[in-house]
Amino acid sequence: MKFRPLHDRVLIKALDSEEKTAGGIIIPDTAKEKPQEGEVVAVGPGAKSEDGKIVSMDVKVGDIVLFGKWSGTEIKIDGTEYSIMKESDILGIAKRKK
Repeated sequence: MKFRPLHDRVLIKALDSEEKTAGGIIIPDTAKEKPQEGEVVAVGPGAKSEDGKIVSMDVKVGDIVLFGKWSGTEIKIDGTEYSIMKESDILGIAKRKK
């Protein structure tokens, strides 16, 4: 299925959290925290300003972004879990994938 977010929404695939701590302790799935880093998979066209013009998005497909722990709505597309959130819920761009 193809998915295109509307307005200023972004589709993000969460990156897996670490399996071990820095000291080498293995973390079980039940104790892992919700990821706060993900890759942008799809981006909407942007929000409309009051005068009807579209304000372009700052994030692009392939960006690695940081977001709040409880940001967005979790959805499943073709068996893969994603989060969809407004661009304003994204805290920053960690790096751009090449």
